[in-house]
Amino acid sequence: MTCKTIRIGLFLWLTITFFGCGPYSFTGISIDSETKTFQVNYFQNTANLIEPGIERDFTLALQDIILNQTNLDLVKSNGDIIYEGEIVEYRISPTTATASNTAAQNRLTISINVRFINTNDDEADFEKRFSFFYDYAGSAQLIGAQKTTAITEIYDRLTQDIINASLANW
Repeated sequence: MTCKTIRIGLFLWLTITFFGCGPYSFTGISIDSETKTFQVNYFQNTANLIEPGIERDFTLALQDIILNQTNLDLVKSNGDIIYEGEIVEYRISPTTATASNTAAQNRLTISINVRFINTNDDEADFEKRFSFFYDYAGSAQLIGAQKTTAITEIYDRLTQDIINASLANW
């Protein structure tokens, strides 16, 4: 076989593999052709322990991940898909103790109640609670860079879980 024949065969095989079954997305996101826009309503903070600014940061994080992982356009109203909800838990709790009854490790947990509305497919609508945590040393204070890191890591996981549940159907 010549080198040219091998290249043509490889090209045909790759073309059939990737395009033979329709469009393929490396993120697993599946959006119908009618869906063009999305809206993320402001997520209110209704948790018992209030941390200022986390509701704004979460709303922006959810908008950013949808913009980065889809080709949908962000709108302020009348979106084809709508995300809304509230932050229902912001809790710091000890997870392990030392021999002197002090916390060896603490856990920050954030839970968010999400309502997903797909105006083109009522069957896809849901309301679900998403939660994730960040563990840190019991001797550390959750302030400054430590708090920023914790919240960013939690939001990265929560927003990806919300995308997977709403658009990837995982």
